[in-house]
Amino acid sequence: MYELRVAGRIDPHWSGWFADFTVTAQPDGTTTLRGTIADQSELHGVLARIRDLGLTLISVVPAG
Repeated sequence: MYELRVAGRIDPHWSGWFADFTVTAQPDGTTTLRGTIADQSELHGVLARIRDLGLTLISVVPAG
């Protein structure tokens, strides 16, 4: 289980890119993605999606 935080809000249009995650808009204007990541390869895939959407990654924290 990981929790990733990005600056800004993820448009619901793009939520399908993060289907395996719970996407939560935070009151401070950031978005939290929480879900299971099996290995480093999958983590890099999620990070690539965040990059491709032009989002700023704030943190990646194992949350399990």
